[in-house]
Amino acid sequence: MNKKIILECVPNYSEGRRPEVIEAIKESIKNQAGVKLLDYSSDKDHNRSVFTLIGDPEGIKNAIFASLETAMRHINLEEHEGGHPRIGAMDVVPLIPIKNITMEETVELARQIAKEMAEKYLLPVYLYEDAALKPSRRNLEDIRKGNYEGLKIEIKNPDRAPDFGPHKMHPTAGAAVVGARRPLIAFNVNLASTDVKIAKAIARRVRFKTGGLAKVKAIGLAIEEKNLVQVSMNLVDYTMTSIYTAFEMVKMEARRYGVNVLGSEIIGLLPQESLVDVCRYYLQVDDFNSGQIIESHLAE
Repeated sequence: MNKKIILECVPNYSEGRRPEVIEAIKESIKNQAGVKLLDYSSDKDHNRSVFTLIGDPEGIKNAIFASLETAMRHINLEEHEGGHPRIGAMDVVPLIPIKNITMEETVELARQIAKEMAEKYLLPVYLYEDAALKPSRRNLEDIRKGNYEGLKIEIKNPDRAPDFGPHKMHPTAGAAVVGARRPLIAFNVNLASTDVKIAKAIARRVRFKTGGLAKVKAIGLAIEEKNLVQVSMNLVDYTMTSIYTAFEMVKMEARRYGVNVLGSEIIGLLPQESLVDVCRYYLQVDDFNSGQIIESHLAE
């Protein structure tokens, strides 16, 4: 008997302000067979929406293409403004192996999808993380350097040319990034300040690339709707840097500026074990494990 293959996909779209567009993207995903939409969230200041879906490879592929077509109809990067880095209407499409599929197989699928996406929609497409064809493109921030506006100029240069598709931006949809990676935790910490320089300074201290925590990416943003600033993080490998470690470091750095932490938020879904780590740390429960959680037995 064939074992069911399960993939997770977390596509990000450059739209967080128009409910009708977000709804159209959601429906284009939900209408695909073999896919289940687990979660989605939108942020007006980021002007970005993040969807989490699971399914078999064919269903995931169909959902990607259907939602891309919807995004291309409604999102124009020439008119887009927002606090989050972006280069495309469907900005980034990570695939995560969940069950009965290896990372190597996920990489191959990501590359197939990227190639077909470029050919079908005349869209420049880049590969990142484990699917990257070049070591210099493993990190998403390196591909998105300069954002849409910068890449629009630099894409003609050989070192910034896409892995698939035309060497010029799509006139409205920009470009896209497709990859394969491990589960990632999108974790944001809100600060009691309106000074974005402080958030950016803390992000610089926290992120791995500038000497901070292992497998952590971080940027500082102004969240005008809430009248505060935020340290927005991606914990690429929570087994190397846990949620509580990132949170405590942001708190410690914020104290240097006399700033308090107002709270935090998790975007999308996350592994149960990452919350078990938080329970162990903050409650100091000896030998606490996921087997003590009722729902973990129900899942089995």
